[in-house]
Amino acid sequence: MRSRARLSTLRHVQTTLRYRGRDITADDIAFLKQLIAESKGCSRREISKRVCVAWGWVQQNGALRDMVCRSLLLVLHRAGRIELPPQRFIPRNNVVLERRRAAHHLDRTPIETSLAELGELEWRQVRRTRDEGLFHALLEEHHYLGSVRPVGEHLKFLVLAGGRPIACFAWSSPPHKLNPRDHFIGWSQTARDHNRHLIAYNPRFLIVPWVKVKHLASHLLGHMARTLPTEWARVYGHAVCYLETFVDTERFAGTCYKAANWISLGKTTGRGNNAPTHEQTRSIKEVLGLPLTKDFREQLARLP
Repeated sequence: MRSRARLSTLRHVQTTLRYRGRDITADDIAFLKQLIAESKGCSRREISKRVCVAWGWVQQNGALRDMVCRSLLLVLHRAGRIELPPQRFIPRNNVVLERRRAAHHLDRTPIETSLAELGELEWRQVRRTRDEGLFHALLEEHHYLGSVRPVGEHLKFLVLAGGRPIACFAWSSPPHKLNPRDHFIGWSQTARDHNRHLIAYNPRFLIVPWVKVKHLASHLLGHMARTLPTEWARVYGHAVCYLETFVDTERFAGTCYKAANWISLGKTTGRGNNAPTHEQTRSIKEVLGLPLTKDFREQLARLP
């Protein structure tokens, strides 16, 4: 759906496209065409890396923003604005099979106890590990939105009790523009473009349905708030100072987030990022945020 919306934008906007915080101008399109023409024999991945180097498109840890760039190039290619070389290699996708295998032998015996009797919990960051398939299998089967493909910087956590998975957390880069959050922080557009990497967005939180433990959800959220900055810094070279999420108001009240001291900042319009009209096209969502440091506004509003 997002790709189709971006494609529609490209067809109707002839001058500038706003993509992941960067304005793509007619001069940029001309540059890309020239770079592709000068990259005879190069793969799409090699071209993407050259674009990242030319534009200084890097993550905070110095790694090239290759996946974001490749996504942009593909959108432009599909819109007829540039012509990429033919795709050389289509990798074999065993993800679905691996997820089914991971969840097939899972112990689903009900866990109904108190938080104290649940015992010590084990936290695993599972991105790019053998447990990543299980993480996605649980979300696909038990989360109402299904699994998720996080964008930008992202981490995935499994929580285990007695060696059994009981919960999943996904964290990713946040939406570029979010009015309730932006008003709460009070930052400028320039500061937002420069400091958005200091925010972690929670697109998925799941406690598996056979686990019934009172206060478990808010307990897990509290633990994540304490440990996520350190883990983020270990992986990406910088911490985060603010967390955010959406709660679908047609389904949930966000009680566990609020019990974990998350702040309600307002509601979305239900129009999505690329709605062509002012009519509601999606469910209304409550925007919740959690500052992790006292000086979070100063950190987020700091100009380069």
